[in-house]
Amino acid sequence: MTGGHDSSLFAIETGKGMVAYRLYATSILVSTCLVWWYRATHIPSIGEKGRWLWIGISLAEMFTGLYWIVTQFLRLNPIYRHAFPDRLSQRYSDKQLPGVDVFVCTADPTSEPPSMVNSTILSVMAYDYPSEKLNVYLSDDAGSILTFYALWEASEFAKVWLPFCRRYKIEPRSPAAYFSNIHSVPDTCSTKEWYYVKELYENMVIRINTVVKKGKVPEEVLANDNGFSKWNEGIAPKDHPSIVQILVDGKGYDAVEKDGIALPTLVYVAREKRSGQHHNFKAGAMNALIRVSSVISNSPIILNVDCDMHSNNSKCIREALCFLLDEEKGQNIAFVQYPQDFANLDSYDIYGNSLTVYNALDFPGIDGWGGSPYIGTGCFHRREALCGRPYSKDYKENWAKGVVRISDETISDMEERAKSLATCTFELDTEWGNGIGLKYGYPVEDVVTGLQIKCRGWKSAYCNPKRTAFLGLSPTTLEQCLVQYKRWSEGNLQIFLSMYNAILVGHRKLCFGLIMCYYMYGLWATTCFPTWYYVVIPSLCFLQGIPLFPEVTSIWVLPFIYITSATYILSLAETVRFGGTIIGWWNFQRMWLIKRITSFSFATIDTALKFLGWSEMSFSITEKVTDDSSKKRYEQRIIEFGSASAYFVIIASVALLNLFCLVGGFGAFLVNKETERINKFFIQGFLCAILVVINLPVYEALFLRKDNGRLPFSVLVASVGLTMLVVFLPL
Repeated sequence: MTGGHDSSLFAIETGKGMVAYRLYATSILVSTCLVWWYRATHIPSIGEKGRWLWIGISLAEMFTGLYWIVTQFLRLNPIYRHAFPDRLSQRYSDKQLPGVDVFVCTADPTSEPPSMVNSTILSVMAYDYPSEKLNVYLSDDAGSILTFYALWEASEFAKVWLPFCRRYKIEPRSPAAYFSNIHSVPDTCSTKEWYYVKELYENMVIRINTVVKKGKVPEEVLANDNGFSKWNEGIAPKDHPSIVQILVDGKGYDAVEKDGIALPTLVYVAREKRSGQHHNFKAGAMNALIRVSSVISNSPIILNVDCDMHSNNSKCIREALCFLLDEEKGQNIAFVQYPQDFANLDSYDIYGNSLTVYNALDFPGIDGWGGSPYIGTGCFHRREALCGRPYSKDYKENWAKGVVRISDETISDMEERAKSLATCTFELDTEWGNGIGLKYGYPVEDVVTGLQIKCRGWKSAYCNPKRTAFLGLSPTTLEQCLVQYKRWSEGNLQIFLSMYNAILVGHRKLCFGLIMCYYMYGLWATTCFPTWYYVVIPSLCFLQGIPLFPEVTSIWVLPFIYITSATYILSLAETVRFGGTIIGWWNFQRMWLIKRITSFSFATIDTALKFLGWSEMSFSITEKVTDDSSKKRYEQRIIEFGSASAYFVIIASVALLNLFCLVGGFGAFLVNKETERINKFFIQGFLCAILVVINLPVYEALFLRKDNGRLPFSVLVASVGLTMLVVFLPL
């Protein structure tokens, strides 16, 4: 091996345009200070109407400004990493490459359809990587025979699918994604073979969906494969023994595909669950997989992928290894994080689920301070770092390690050994979930686990290649979206308020910039407070004639206008720059407001209740299934409400409140013909009008829509009652 720059397996490029951005950030900071000065010097006198409302909005703007300062650390030091897989191939032969264990987790065959899990499994089995080095594990927390059946079907179809992908360099290698995007035979492919494989796949999906619908595996399948014998009438989703089934033994002579090449090892795992035993959600499933894999393959690299995040780039293993195997710059890298992207978004993005700008700008910014956080999917780990090993300059990774098969050990023997590691009592009085494996006790176990790894001296790398590595499914209803953001914001807030606060655990271990980046997400939920103030109080004051902003002819209005216009123009420019649209950006603004007054508010309340001991931690799975009518409305870009959720009562109440205040405020102006009122209340009237425009889909769902996705009449009644209660409260 040769040293020097040309031998490096990856390069780091610093962000461009930082001088211009820092000038912009400085101008916003100066304007923010002017706003604070205005609030402090123009406070109403004691006893004057609106004094306490003025103090309240001053505190809201103070918090918003300080939070904005924290968020700037994400943009001040970005770096961009570029992998060189061709150099990796020159330096390491296929035999020298390390083994990779791929972990896929699923928890509920109803929320996460087995046919979807099947396609994700096939996509990671088909990586452009030596199959004898690849081991795929599916953790099924429901212990469902339906999910096992889908995996069994995948093991059979893989014998055709893997050589087909290799022969024609198929991308993506998820058959569901490939055949849904490619509707005609590519020039490089045989027509007969293409239609043959497509028909095999479609028939397999039909069989899986039929089995799921009936809830029963066909008798002929049960009779011909003894793997199904592990299920009996006593097995329930939350009460079942540990099950480990090696469907494909990659080291066996009969585990080959059509071309005679060995298949990757494929293993089904359902850890034991018993009533009264806490199972620690996804973190517990991941830790069970770490232990089970240690006796079957024990690869030094672990990739974990959510069951709805199929591989979209067959070369991403080799790209990730460029960072981990580089002997000069990669020795201290514990994990390589790929971004989370979604396949089911269009240019309208009605639920604001696109993370494109975050992936392109924010995560490189965090990487510049010491590495991306671990976000729970699409992440390559060093097994040793994930299992608690602290970083040491003297440590040398053994990339050739793995399980050496005992000569007389049968597959059944290996499965029995692995089963003993997946019992619900195995972790009692051990460091699992604390110092070993994923951390327990937080809804976002991934973030706190990554933080813990970095506090042991490791770094991480963020990789965002031109071809997206993983594509998942974003929520397709409003309630699904809000539940997901509640879990994320609640988990980060719990970390912030715990002993794993970044400044407590990271003192002298993490740089200040990285600590601030963790704080940005840790304080996410608390942004509900200033948001609530801004969507309620200025509108009520506009209705009741209480000024809260400078007159439009005053010079003090300039910093307010500049901050608002500059931040939104930059946000729009960034969205368009990275492939978004103006409509998509507008929908994102609406959703960000909705998330703050619902998801973030409930996250803050639940966190407070947990700290008071009045509530226990829960983990909500984001539904991956919607009915046909909801799916059709999503495709038509119509927001799905459809239930009397507390989320929707809040959304409707805020929308009606602002509509009432806008009509009442302008009505008072028209009746009294006070020209001075325009000058004094222009900003409040404009803010109220913008909130009304943002909520146009809410009014439509309340009064105009007739479909099942509209807001129920009970929500209308409740929101009208709340609106009237707030409107007639004395300010």
